[in-house]
Amino acid sequence: MVATGITARPTILVADGPEATGRLAADLLVAWLAGAIGERGVAHVALTGGSSAKGLYAALREPSRAFALDWGRVHAWVGDDRFVPLVHPDSNGGLASRELAADGAGLLPTANLHLVPVEAAMYAGTGPDGAAATYATEVLSTVPSSSGVPIFDVVLLGIGGDGHLLSVFPGSAALAPDAPLVLGIPAPTHITPHLPRVTFSPAILRLAGHVMPIVAGAGKAEILGRILGSERDPEQWPAQLAVRPNATWVMDPAAAAGVPPARSDGRP
Repeated sequence: MVATGITARPTILVADGPEATGRLAADLLVAWLAGAIGERGVAHVALTGGSSAKGLYAALREPSRAFALDWGRVHAWVGDDRFVPLVHPDSNGGLASRELAADGAGLLPTANLHLVPVEAAMYAGTGPDGAAATYATEVLSTVPSSSGVPIFDVVLLGIGGDGHLLSVFPGSAALAPDAPLVLGIPAPTHITPHLPRVTFSPAILRLAGHVMPIVAGAGKAEILGRILGSERDPEQWPAQLAVRPNATWVMDPAAAAGVPPARSDGRP
């Protein structure tokens, strides 16, 4: 593992390969959660989905990490999800349930995994906006907050090929300063899967103890070059909102190939 430039000021860590990326991210997550538990007796993490989450979850289940933490004191929240049932292969909540809380996976008590209430909203016919409103109420009643924004100990992120994070796409209403904490997002037409979403606002990044984007693969190198480059335009590349002092970017060498050299003025 090597650390590299861009002091603007996230930390950027490059692991030895894709599997090492998951292990490094898992080690950091366990350390940060342990610190939060030591301070307050409980920790709150916002989860990501997709390929980034799969490698991380596999590493977390390894005994050295599974037994390094009192997982009963960890509350996990799904940072964004697709508006599909839990059994759907594109459900981030379903992935977290199977990998972290299901019988045999068993890191988290089931009650400590807080899923976006997609299925309840489907049954009630309230759609993504209904799920978003219910989820916002739950998180604000459980997680410490400031001015209506929850203070997560860790926010995990994947980065999309279009530069999105969470389900906050380029030009999204979620980028507005007055966007709700949790909101429904129409199905994107420019990127798959073409499914409606429910997402946290990127406002959660500002107050988080740690923000950790996890990026792997040569397919992400070009967009990382733009996100971590000199041009600043979060409307076009929302993932630039995670280029911040409380962020640690974890990536493999293939993805890191697109990261530009550090600028002398300390900005990305």
